Amino acid sequence: MDADNLRKTSDDAAKVRWRNLLTWTVARHAISEELVLYPAMEKTLGDEGVRLSKTDKEQHQGVKEYLYKLQDLSPVVPEFAPLLDTLMDLLHHHIEHEKTEDMPRLEGLLSREESQALARKFRRTENIVPTRSHPAAPTQWYAEGLVGLLAAPIDRLQDWLVRDWPDEADYKEAEEKATATT
Repeated sequence: MDADNLRKTSDDAAKVRWRNLLTWTVARHAISEELVLYPAMEKTLGDEGVRLSKTDKEQHQGVKEYLYKLQDLSPVVPEFAPLLDTLMDLLHHHIEHEKTEDMPRLEGLLSREESQALARKFRRTENIVPTRSHPAAPTQWYAEGLVGLLAAPIDRLQDWLVRDWPDEADYKEAEEKATATT
């Protein structure tokens, strides 16, 4: 996981690269859930889906706010590690909620074909949404989609021009450290 790699590396520049990848991964995933998964839950599960997606959106808002604080913060400043820990705690709580509440209920009502189509739509959506956290953006799927279409090209241009990403050496170091701890 990107957060583990970020914590384990001793190279400050590598920490920035792992932070960028963590931001990119979490932001895209969260927005895609809001645009694809939550409307599907609301449609399929009715009032229960509305309740579940409301809870998920509230959890996402906390994740987005902490991710926003971290996404440009230097990993070497003292406040970075506690913010990262809080973000990861929020993420783990949210993932557990999805794993035990959302997914079993939704999957129980979808056919295999519907589930696979939803997964494909989710993956396609991850390719076009913003890559940074924008906690002030609306969370209604139609408004978030419109704002996302405006923010995504700017995020992606900055990703390409000014952000560094983990390279082969970073991945090799992460793999060696993972192997050493098992």
